[in-house]
Amino acid sequence: MKIIVTGAAGFIGFHLTNQLLKLNYDVIGFDNINDYYDINLKFGRLTELGISKNYIVENKFVLSEKYKNFKFIKADLTNAATVNKVFEEDADIVIHLAAQAGVRYSIDNPHAYIESNILGFLNILEGCRNSKTAKKLIYASSSSIYGMNAKIPFSTVDRTDEPVSLYAATKKSNELMAFTYNHLYGISTVGLRFFTVYGPWGRPDMAYFKFSNKIMNNEPIQIYNEGKMERDFTYIDDIVEGICKIADSMAVQEAPENKVYNIGNSNPVNLMEFVETLEEELGVTAQKEMLPHQAGDVYRTWADVEDLKSEFHYQPNTSLKNGIKKFVDWYKIFYNLNK
Repeated sequence: MKIIVTGAAGFIGFHLTNQLLKLNYDVIGFDNINDYYDINLKFGRLTELGISKNYIVENKFVLSEKYKNFKFIKADLTNAATVNKVFEEDADIVIHLAAQAGVRYSIDNPHAYIESNILGFLNILEGCRNSKTAKKLIYASSSSIYGMNAKIPFSTVDRTDEPVSLYAATKKSNELMAFTYNHLYGISTVGLRFFTVYGPWGRPDMAYFKFSNKIMNNEPIQIYNEGKMERDFTYIDDIVEGICKIADSMAVQEAPENKVYNIGNSNPVNLMEFVETLEEELGVTAQKEMLPHQAGDVYRTWADVEDLKSEFHYQPNTSLKNGIKKFVDWYKIFYNLNK
């Protein structure tokens, strides 16, 4: 099976690509390597996949020096011609993870979200529509679309028409667009509402990564709503396992379907407990700056994943302590802190 993975230099995309390659799938990686956060981290991930920074050329395929079943192209989702070029590779499934991420960043940079998350997603859908083979799409949605939903745990049958950030609004739009393309053109689509994914090679804009940087630099960490927040932290390996199971199921699927699932740990953790676990693994006590609630943030996330468990035998099993330990072990090696 040949799979297109967009966002292959991103956090989830990198881990997923690495696992698919180890399972001997043919993978075509796609990423624009933008500077939303440190591009050296993105190039580091690609190096792990056998793609050297020195050989990357805009809009041209690069073959992996590590995996014979992997090639990568640096390109932008908003470039329809290049997206179509990738779809000429006759893939069987598209796993679309590329997006402009970040709730808070969307408040200051709204245009980036419309371009990447709306126009970019449209180009992916059009690629599937025009492809002879790639009629099956798994795409990244987000738990952010639940907004200020007071009912817990969050279920896919809950209302999601009151997003509190533009990022969330674009993800809700993706789900609506996927429904339309399923209805009109028979494309099978699965949207995954991710819940606070963490782990090695993560995104520096995520709280646990930012906290680690500040703690190790003896700077205070900013804790919003005075720490009275809960997140359904989900370790990256559990996420990747879930996506792989869905991809395998879609590979033998005949009738086109349109589905949306939560993918999380279904075990929310208080933010202060998370900080304490991080302090313990780093071996440093954080200076804490307690701040009021920030616009765009939700108070609690909690995934109802019963349908994912029953249909795909999804079973997240990484504890918070083990997950944070694995992140910190990687973090210390990557930033050369084991002196």
